[in-house]
Amino acid sequence: MRRGDVRGSFVFVLSSAVVAFVLIGSLAACAVGASEAELPVPTFPASAQGADGSASAEDSGLPDDCERLLPVADLGALLGLPLDSVSVRTIIGTPSPSVGRTERLTCQYVGTAAAPGLRGAALLNVNAGLYLDGASAAEHWLINVNAENGGARRDLQLGTAPAVLVERPGETLLTTVNGSGTVTLVLPSRVPQPSGRAPADTLVDLALRTLAEVTPPASPTPEPAGPERGLREAAG
Repeated sequence: MRRGDVRGSFVFVLSSAVVAFVLIGSLAACAVGASEAELPVPTFPASAQGADGSASAEDSGLPDDCERLLPVADLGALLGLPLDSVSVRTIIGTPSPSVGRTERLTCQYVGTAAAPGLRGAALLNVNAGLYLDGASAAEHWLINVNAENGGARRDLQLGTAPAVLVERPGETLLTTVNGSGTVTLVLPSRVPQPSGRAPADTLVDLALRTLAEVTPPASPTPEPAGPERGLREAAG
C-alpha cells in the first residue's frame, strides 16, 4: 500500500471515530435526567399588541389546554424531575362580567408514578385570566394581591409587568399582570428545587413562560375618518 493510501485510511478511521464519539455524546446527553435541561425563556409582549401592533385572532386569548400554557415536559425539566413525571388537569372557567373578566384558565400540575416521592402530589397551580381592558385587569389584580395575607411579601418587576411574590411556610405564590392579562402561580414548599434553586427563582421563570402564552385578543383596527377615509374609498 502506498504512503498516500495509508494516510487516507488513517484519516478516514479517525474521522469515523470522531463521528461515533459525537453520536455517543449526543445519545448520552439525551439520557441525562431532566434536571440538566436548559430551556430558553420566551418573551412576552408588553401590552395587548404584538410587535406589529396587533395580535392574530388564532393566537389571541387564553389557550384551551394547559399543555399549551405550560407543557408538562417543561415543568418537569425545570424541577429536575425524570421524564413523564408530571401530568396536568385543565379547567376552563366561565366569564365574570361583574369584574370584567372574559376568560379564565386553571391548571393543576401533579406528580405521576415516575416522580420519586411525589406521586399524586400538587407540583404547581396556575390561574390565568383575561379582562375587558388593562384597567379592569389591574383593578381586580390589586384586589387579589391585597387579599393575600400572611408570609413575606416582595414587589417584583418582570420586564414591564409588575408582580408580587408571597413566601409562606407551605407555599410560594407569584402573581403578575400584563395589559389585560393576569397570571398567578402557586408552588408548594414540598416540591424540591434542582441544585438548591430558590422557589422564587423558579416561579419567576414559570411566570415569564406563561405570560408569553397569555395574549389578549386584538382590538379591531379603527376605520379612518375624514379625508383619509374618503381617499381610501375612492382608491377602492
